[in-house]
Amino acid sequence: MFKQNRVMQAAKITVNRFETEALLNQFTLGIVMGGGAGSRLFPLTKDRAKPAVPLAGKYRLVDIPISNCINSGVRQVYVLTQYNSTSLNRHISRAYKFDLFSHGFVEILAAQQTSGDLNWYQGTADAVRQNLRTFTQGKSKYFLILSGDQLYRMDFRKVLGRHIESGADITLATIPVDGERAQSFGIMQTDASGRIRNFVEKPKEPSVLGALAMPAETVKELSLSETEPSFEASMGIYVFNRDVLIEALDNELADFGRDIIPAAIKNYKVQSYPFQGYWEDIGTISSFFEANLDLCSVVPEFDFFDSQAPIYTHARFLPATKINGGSIRHALLSDGCILTEAEIEMSILGIRTVVEEKTTLRQCIVMGADYYAGAANFSANRPAPGIGKNCKIERAIIDKNVHIGDGVVITPKGKDMNLDGPDGLYFIRDGIVVIPKDAVIPAGMWI
Repeated sequence: MFKQNRVMQAAKITVNRFETEALLNQFTLGIVMGGGAGSRLFPLTKDRAKPAVPLAGKYRLVDIPISNCINSGVRQVYVLTQYNSTSLNRHISRAYKFDLFSHGFVEILAAQQTSGDLNWYQGTADAVRQNLRTFTQGKSKYFLILSGDQLYRMDFRKVLGRHIESGADITLATIPVDGERAQSFGIMQTDASGRIRNFVEKPKEPSVLGALAMPAETVKELSLSETEPSFEASMGIYVFNRDVLIEALDNELADFGRDIIPAAIKNYKVQSYPFQGYWEDIGTISSFFEANLDLCSVVPEFDFFDSQAPIYTHARFLPATKINGGSIRHALLSDGCILTEAEIEMSILGIRTVVEEKTTLRQCIVMGADYYAGAANFSANRPAPGIGKNCKIERAIIDKNVHIGDGVVITPKGKDMNLDGPDGLYFIRDGIVVIPKDAVIPAGMWI
């Protein structure tokens, strides 16, 4: 009877759009998890934090959750990190500046040893716990916890509205996945009201997976395929009520997905927010590569051209891209590129990319450069960033400030799926060649 009354009371709560925007703007704190060492994205994370990895030519991964916050009215955001945070800190300080009267901010909170805790972050929950004093100093009633390595567009007004209307203590954003992908995510089982009754992190046993499959009525409601089982997977996006977050972290549990959420289901009302839209977890070289190349499609799954919910980043004052002949098909060209009689197909060229004549790029992500030749910080002893003449490069990621000499061939064909090149000059991950930041590839080399 008590349960029925609580559900009826929750159903009576309605929050209009303006009330939700006010709550997000004034009483919601965004917390972006910077992730660990990012070993699965190595060597892109060799000298930078995972959220600082360049994306789509001119953005960084961290721009996605921060932009979703800004577009939803969340103007107070912390980014938690502990590995290689210098470039991330520089990017955020340059990109996100609010006026003096809005009380908005985007700030880095790097892991630090204190008199109360000498340990680095042990997991997502531990990272939030170690900064809980900072988070609770203000008047925030809701805490929006986000991952820093995902590509998606979400209106958090809808998430918070559902959270309040349902009377939830915790809300998890979820996305439907098939049986193969389900083994890589936290999978939950919900009742007809959307309340989560069971949660299993990365289930492997067929019997466990079978018990977690979505019921037929939910599959039909979400217009999903009925030919194979569907599962409700956690997106790593959480809304916590203030008191609930404090109570849930009053222990030594390290991770939200593995520890906190399964324990919370027993003691709190944990609701699901089903999300239907494009979402990609960019945690590996292959997922990073495929998500980027999809942006070159005629109709990409993720739309950077949405004027209603733009993706923000550091505004640079660069000239327009200059094309001195050549052929370009299905490509993204960032600001300040110089292309001379090159053939570009299904590739992304980052800022200040230079490609010389008779060079072919197919299925490549070139991250560009931080400077042009002759810049004040340019060393005369180092070749200029860019790709030389008569090169043939395919299925490769070229990190920033890389110099590739004339006549270089780069291809993963005929090589192992995973391989470390000599002297760290190149790496192959998931069948994709990765040239690390600041590398110099001598003329005529065959990789």
